Amino acid sequence: MRIGELSERTGTSRRLLRYYEEQGLIVADRAPNGYRDYDESNVDRVLQIRGLLDAGLPTRLIKQILPCLNKPRAIHFEDATPEMLATLERERDRMTQRVACLTRNRDAIAEYLNEVRATRARQPA
Repeated sequence: MRIGELSERTGTSRRLLRYYEEQGLIVADRAPNGYRDYDESNVDRVLQIRGLLDAGLPTRLIKQILPCLNKPRAIHFEDATPEMLATLERERDRMTQRVACLTRNRDAIAEYLNEVRATRARQPA
């Protein structure tokens, strides 16, 4: 697929897709006319990258861990420096805290909506 289709299917700008390619996060074949040709697997890969970026991971760290996120898993222990492992542990812990906060907020909103609906249901029309 061409870059425009990948952009549409992932909600990612073409400029950002080119940046991901420059950073080595995704790979495109080149057609004889020079156009990028992306494999179908790039849709999931871009969405995965976006999720990791949204979680706060920098692209340099994402590039290091992306091979470990493939299926089948291909974990490269020789690349795992103590600094990288420490960074990943911090990021994991930060994500866990963020998930807990989001869960609390989601539950509070759900409770609010339920109460509003229940109150409206009890009111005369």
